[in-house]
Amino acid sequence: MDLVQSMMIILSVIVVAVPFAESQVDDQWQQSSYGIETQKITRLHLFLHDMVSGKNPSAVKVADHSNTYNSPGYFGFVAMADDILTEGPEPTSKAIGRAQGLIAFASREEFAEVMSMSFVFTDGEFKGSSLSILGRNPILQPVREMPIIGGTGSFRFARGFVVSKTHWVNVTTHDLIEEYHLTIMHH
Repeated sequence: MDLVQSMMIILSVIVVAVPFAESQVDDQWQQSSYGIETQKITRLHLFLHDMVSGKNPSAVKVADHSNTYNSPGYFGFVAMADDILTEGPEPTSKAIGRAQGLIAFASREEFAEVMSMSFVFTDGEFKGSSLSILGRNPILQPVREMPIIGGTGSFRFARGFVVSKTHWVNVTTHDLIEEYHLTIMHH
């Protein structure tokens, strides 16, 4: 058997096997509702601890521009965060997760960041689940609202919104604690 005949046999097997595999995936998708038939609304109240000072900060600068600190809104400042989420505002309060993601100052006129953040739950009822938050956060406003655009685990197919406000800030170090109220529709 020459190379051309061998290649034709392999190609024939692939042509027959691929549609069969795809039909199994389609069948599995159609046979499972993935919990979509019931919708829940969950409300959570938690605190985010954003510590930028000290030897082990939870948020760090990854980029800026030479003009960043000349603009009123620190335009172009980009940071990564791995902040602790707790049940209460005290640093000793029970930790229930992490807020991990990207923060970028996106306004030349005011302190307004764009947040792309995952709230990853590491303890409690939603351990192993996460929520995706993506939106504009005008941090000097007393109350801010951002969208929840997805989730995993218990929060699969999530959508909703977050209302946040600054609970405490150290104006010297820029460490802060934010209070979050989340309203989540999920299946």
